[in-house]
Amino acid sequence: MKIISRLIALILFVGFFFFALRNTQEVTLHFFLGYERTDPLVLVLLAFFVVGAVLGVLAMTPIMFRHRREAARHKKALASIHKQQEEIAQAQAQPPLPDSVITAQHIL
Repeated sequence: MKIISRLIALILFVGFFFFALRNTQEVTLHFFLGYERTDPLVLVLLAFFVVGAVLGVLAMTPIMFRHRREAARHKKALASIHKQQEEIAQAQAQPPLPDSVITAQHIL
């Protein structure tokens, strides 16, 4: 499986590399207030891809933290259940105590 994933990664890298070589034209981005920037098309695409990936990760952050909190809460509850089960098993493993024990203190 590791070889297949490496082979797919290599094919994607070569494909993107040749895409970059074919798209070296200059593009002009027009921003607000008359600001313009001219860069190669490949760099513009790469920059927008990176910004999109970062925004995607930032959008997933609250969900990830919520899932981590829930997982920790469930783990704590599961540990409590296991502890109760161990206590019950330990109590069942001990021999029963007699109903009444007469000691010297009760006689006096």
